[in-house]
Amino acid sequence: MVEPSAEPPKRVLLTGATGFVGSFLCESLRERPGTKLHLALRTASPTSLPHTIIGDFTGDTDWTSALEGVEAVIHCAGRAHMPREKRNNTAAPYREINTRATLALVRQAAAMGVKRFIFLSSIGVNGIASGSPFTPEDTPNPQDPYTGSKLEAENGLWALKRETGIEIVIVRPPLIYGPNAPGNFGLLMQFLHKGIPLPLARINNKRSFVAIWNLTDLLITCLDHPMAANQTFLVRDGEDVSTSQFLTRIAAALGKRARLFWMPRSLIRLGAILLGRQSMYHSLFSSLQIDDSKTRNTLNWHPPLTLDEGLRRTIQTTRKEPQC
Repeated sequence: MVEPSAEPPKRVLLTGATGFVGSFLCESLRERPGTKLHLALRTASPTSLPHTIIGDFTGDTDWTSALEGVEAVIHCAGRAHMPREKRNNTAAPYREINTRATLALVRQAAAMGVKRFIFLSSIGVNGIASGSPFTPEDTPNPQDPYTGSKLEAENGLWALKRETGIEIVIVRPPLIYGPNAPGNFGLLMQFLHKGIPLPLARINNKRSFVAIWNLTDLLITCLDHPMAANQTFLVRDGEDVSTSQFLTRIAAALGKRARLFWMPRSLIRLGAILLGRQSMYHSLFSSLQIDDSKTRNTLNWHPPLTLDEGLRRTIQTTRKEPQC
């Protein structure tokens, strides 16, 4: 677990505090001794924490009022999903928020004396499937506008680090699960809770996952750890499992039995293509493993929760909305 900092109080600016990762991170940081948390928000919020209303996050955003006195920034804000009716395979909406806004923030942060900038990226920067476990040193292979915009941001961050000297930390998580998680995890959990049969038996892949509490623990570790500076870290729970095993263990955490049956993979793939769900197909059937040995060895860090503990905690707190 993260040890309280021995340094003087550190003022931390957090973006994305109303999102899934940011809201859990906000809850942890607000209780952390020695941390003075400040939020950068797009719109007004009922939060009792010190905050600055920035407006839309773009490449032209002025962050200076939020950065006053800040020593470290954790940047969780970004665009991950777009409504289906607005998707046209263009990178522009993702690049504006994930790339241009990020680089505007770090450029202004460096000018105002911020020491460290932590960027929440995505394992999708490495690719959508792994023949062997991904490492931070692998050649990037993003496959969609979202992960492409994350890679552009990462490249820009390293350029600004060389130009300004600000410390950069990049964290690339795989699928993040936890209470009220967006995306595929929440959908599958609903199916399992309702006992809906799923054609996902006998899938022999291997995938890495990370519990929201393990991810936030790592991000907080990166705030103060001297060896975190100017590094890219991959993160996962301590165990990789197949999609079928993952579903079975989610069901067990729910106190239910997973109703899985076998269907030819070719038929499922055809259905995914017809429905425009190719990305979901890959996330269910492809392998995506992470080698997090650099993270553990460099930071002497280990995930606080096992996979099963993370799933049980997810079920126990699913109906509670994190507040910050």
